[in-house]
Amino acid sequence: MQTFCAHAADPAKRPWLDTSQSFEQRAASLVSQMTLEEKAAQMQNAAPAIERLGVPAYDWWNEALHGVARAGGATVFPQAIGMAATFDVPLMAKTADVISDEARAKHHEFARHDQRGRYQGLTFWSPNINIFRDPRWGRGQETYGEDPYLTSRMGVAFVKGLQGDDPKYRKLDATAKHFAVHSGPEADRHTFDAKPTQRDLRETYLPAFEALVKEGDVDAVMGAYNRVYGESASASKFLLRDVLREEWGFKGYVVSDCWAIVDIWKHHKIVATPEEAAALAVNNGTQLDCGDTYMPSLPVAVRKGLIPEAEIDAALTQLFTARMRLGMFDPPSQVRWAGIPYSVNQSPAHDALSRKVAQESIVLLKNDGILPLSRDIRRIAVVGPTADDTMALLGNYYGTPAAPVTILQGIREAAPNAQVVHARGVDLVEGRDDPAATPLIEPQHLRPSAGSTERGLRGEYFRNRDLTGKPVLVRVDSQIGYRWDRGSPTDNLMARGEAQGGQDVPADDFSIRWSGQLLPPVSGSYTIEASGNDGFRLYLDGKRIIDHWENTDRLHAEHATVELQGGRAYDIRLEYYERERDAGVRLAWRMPGAKPPFEEAVQAARDSDVVIFVGGLTGDVEGEEMTVNYPGFAGGDRTDIRLPETQRKLLEALHATGKPVVLVLTTGSAIAVDWAKQNLPAIVVAWYPGQRGGNAVADVLFGDANPAGRLPVTFYKGDEKLPAFDDYAMRGRTYRYFEGEPLYPFGHGLSYTTFAYDGLRLDRARADATQPVKVSFNVKNTGTRAGDEVVQLYLHPLKPQRERAGKELRGFQRVHLQPGESREVSFTITPAHDLRTWDEARKAYAVDPGAYEVQVGASSADIRARKTLTVTK
Repeated sequence: MQTFCAHAADPAKRPWLDTSQSFEQRAASLVSQMTLEEKAAQMQNAAPAIERLGVPAYDWWNEALHGVARAGGATVFPQAIGMAATFDVPLMAKTADVISDEARAKHHEFARHDQRGRYQGLTFWSPNINIFRDPRWGRGQETYGEDPYLTSRMGVAFVKGLQGDDPKYRKLDATAKHFAVHSGPEADRHTFDAKPTQRDLRETYLPAFEALVKEGDVDAVMGAYNRVYGESASASKFLLRDVLREEWGFKGYVVSDCWAIVDIWKHHKIVATPEEAAALAVNNGTQLDCGDTYMPSLPVAVRKGLIPEAEIDAALTQLFTARMRLGMFDPPSQVRWAGIPYSVNQSPAHDALSRKVAQESIVLLKNDGILPLSRDIRRIAVVGPTADDTMALLGNYYGTPAAPVTILQGIREAAPNAQVVHARGVDLVEGRDDPAATPLIEPQHLRPSAGSTERGLRGEYFRNRDLTGKPVLVRVDSQIGYRWDRGSPTDNLMARGEAQGGQDVPADDFSIRWSGQLLPPVSGSYTIEASGNDGFRLYLDGKRIIDHWENTDRLHAEHATVELQGGRAYDIRLEYYERERDAGVRLAWRMPGAKPPFEEAVQAARDSDVVIFVGGLTGDVEGEEMTVNYPGFAGGDRTDIRLPETQRKLLEALHATGKPVVLVLTTGSAIAVDWAKQNLPAIVVAWYPGQRGGNAVADVLFGDANPAGRLPVTFYKGDEKLPAFDDYAMRGRTYRYFEGEPLYPFGHGLSYTTFAYDGLRLDRARADATQPVKVSFNVKNTGTRAGDEVVQLYLHPLKPQRERAGKELRGFQRVHLQPGESREVSFTITPAHDLRTWDEARKAYAVDPGAYEVQVGASSADIRARKTLTVTK
């Protein structure tokens, strides 16, 4: 394989390597040496090498939504919606800095091995700052919630943390996506036309993007699939030229969403041909195509006169300027970030930070005093479909954690003296044959060979799909229960420096053979289950009892019922291959006499002192353009915001036992839990809490952490009639425009202590639009435990002159206070920015004079103090 070392070449012969020149000059010099076809190929995400110019291949596509994603082992933090629930801007910045450390280290390790493919670069397509306007949207979990201000603050912090603070070189490129009016339905995203009012556009959908451009200096913006006012969002003159560059002064580059350029002609039918679509996109400001339309379509477009080559030169110069600013063409010794060691990946410090972020993200919705749980509890039943499911920790767009801690595991570690019984009870949703429902075969029932004292099966790992040749890795695996997703089985060995002598297994196109003996404990009828992403087959005493040697899009399970004799050893062999993308495999069983799962769960509750029900959703049923179609779910979105019926029935049966039931929700969106609010003593929202989520949940349940997360979205009642999902008008949506009574309001979250507010004051009661107003007040911890309070400031127009939000968050701060401690908290608001609305007639922002209420409190509904501010003309 050709190894590129561009920076070692002679700058006199290749002036684009002359570090005394500006990045822009160097980029223009390089582009001037390319043919038209080479230029077009470089404007696609998978840009090929140009060996004659010393340009290595580069794939622009990388993800870092809540940790480096799809690139093997990496620290996985809570999903974005969970990070937003921390309401902690400094913590968000620290988290992004850690993510960028891992990203830089991984990139340089890949480059050392001349690996330059997808998910190996320095250009990351995060964060997603779309507004989570409707709880049904499956991708809402990727966002920072429903509020433009919260989204802006968290987004700016994340971008700065990714991009670094070096005056010359970017640490990474962040990407603000999806510009700009995009939030479902997923099934229609390639065809729908969003037409919000200009007021909704300017007051809801654009502010976070504007903040990331102007304050965050984000280097990239990604367009959306859909149309906006009839134009493709990835080829919109209005959005990309008029607003982004002319109004906001954006200097970076624009990338299309993946294969969105195809949508321009094929689905939106704005133009008739690929070359017209490519020309339209570049002419209107999309420099980079995630897809394969620009080559060969752009050269054809130039020859047809649809676009001048000079426009392509300008676009490509922007792209190479970005690559050069990342240090890709300079000696590593000059690039501050190139020295980050690979050992930072999944380091103990990063693992500890993941746990802290998860602790801060957890929202205590309800507590009648049962929490925190007593350490004297002797019997705990942990019930529910997501209690022991790693997917419930991850959400979507995630990396591969080294040692993820499920909520069940976290509870067991936190309560070592209690008897903790687990019963899954029900599937996540009706009709979903969930492979995780069947218990894994435990190590004591497996051995790698006859007479061996080791426990588990002998695993042989191959660098191909057909189990041929010499295995690159042989080891004993205690259980067969893996979810590598888009990573490799040896990612974590590499992270710990243990993969030596060619032991690395590729992330795609590998196979594994496990062999040994099965030791059933009792005689009877066993249901053995094998499952995997792609092919698997199972042999017992040489007979093939399960055969699914074919490609599958998601984890698929097959069962075989066999009669086994207790105390006898059976030869067992499981073979598995993985083709591409997600990888996972399980070997599980149900023993003779096992009760039906529902009955098992109810009996576990009867035998316990307290029940912890862990349920909700996972990224397997809500997410991006998915094929799932279960009751309450469609295409990745939800059609019913209530807890799935399977889980509701089990919850009611558990409650009927008379034992106290604590509900822990794993979710990326708001769930209507009306019955639980009325009947259960405590409800906790864990979101998708990342690799140490199980520990963090247990920390909160047992009081080692005092919860202070806040809802970044409104939780609606189950019978609430929501506006049509495909209607992008904001009226009736989110706390800013919703006029009903929510189940739980935006900003809500309880603590194990109490807080009091007093002394609210404004440094001026009257101000014109340009005059800053300082708002100050005192917050005191009036309880007996140390804890965090998230103080929130809202502005509410008393007599609005036009349609506008009823109130808006314009300040928040997470404050830690010891018992009895008091602290002054201050915010500064400026009417020109904090009270502006869009004037449709003038086509400009305006500040209406009049009276506004300054509200401070613990949520959008829990307002503790108010003062009136009069804004003059």
